[in-house]
Amino acid sequence: MRGHSLLLALFTAVISAISGCTSPAMKAQSPLARFEQKAVYQPPDPSPWSYAMGGTQFEDAHFASSDGTRLHGWYLDHSQPRAVVLYAHGNGENVGNLESLLQELRDKHQFAVMAFDYRGYGHSEGTPSEAGVLSDARAARIWLAKRTGLLETDIVLMGRSLGGGVMVDLASSDGARGLILESTFTSLPAVAARQVRWLPVGRLMQNRYDSLTKIGQYHGPLLQSHGDADRLIPYEMGQELFAAAAGPKKFVTIEHGDHNDPQTPEYYQALDEFIDSLPPVSSPSTSTSELR
Repeated sequence: MRGHSLLLALFTAVISAISGCTSPAMKAQSPLARFEQKAVYQPPDPSPWSYAMGGTQFEDAHFASSDGTRLHGWYLDHSQPRAVVLYAHGNGENVGNLESLLQELRDKHQFAVMAFDYRGYGHSEGTPSEAGVLSDARAARIWLAKRTGLLETDIVLMGRSLGGGVMVDLASSDGARGLILESTFTSLPAVAARQVRWLPVGRLMQNRYDSLTKIGQYHGPLLQSHGDADRLIPYEMGQELFAAAAGPKKFVTIEHGDHNDPQTPEYYQALDEFIDSLPPVSSPSTSTSELR
């Protein structure tokens, strides 16, 4: 999530209120709704160099969402993974930005890991929307489960910022072996409302990602981190989301951490401990390197 995206969404809400475009049908056709679309979803231009380099190190994942939209991701295998992880990135990233992270998760933490691009991001087709992005995550998990020979619920879900909202939806609806959230909000309208308290953004914004309502439906293990100097998604919001989680959980504070600051060694130690604490997979043990 980028700092200026929600400010643009707020401006959209102001103009919508003034113009009276409050019905779903009117907002769907309004140029103001398209403005909010551009504010919330900010896919960077895919770097041909990054994708070309990644293609030499990662396995390309090509799959389709439930509506037929063609999607792309990267998969990094491990011969004896401690966990199989599906990673969802923020609103201003694509998988081309994640090369170092994916390698670190495999080499230092022994994960088999897949990252995917939402529709309209990277090499994925289509135009992003909340319903579409959530559907894309389900399609990515189906691909990863088939690739690794696991049940979908044996996969650990990991998301940062907007990706955290995506993964909360997936875990709350379908379950997961574990859920890892980094710098994640309670809902997009809640973030906007805290930035400009005098606007009725909760009523006007179309993109919701209401993680606060959903996370109580997930009863599995949760690891959550948040910077206590986050200027985009307040630290207190991360704590509020954590308090609403129903299952076993651990919260890691990134001291002096802003929204896009890196995770700390303490966080990665907690990550390893979290993975070690997870229940074993319920599927028959199969080496991911043998599954194609």
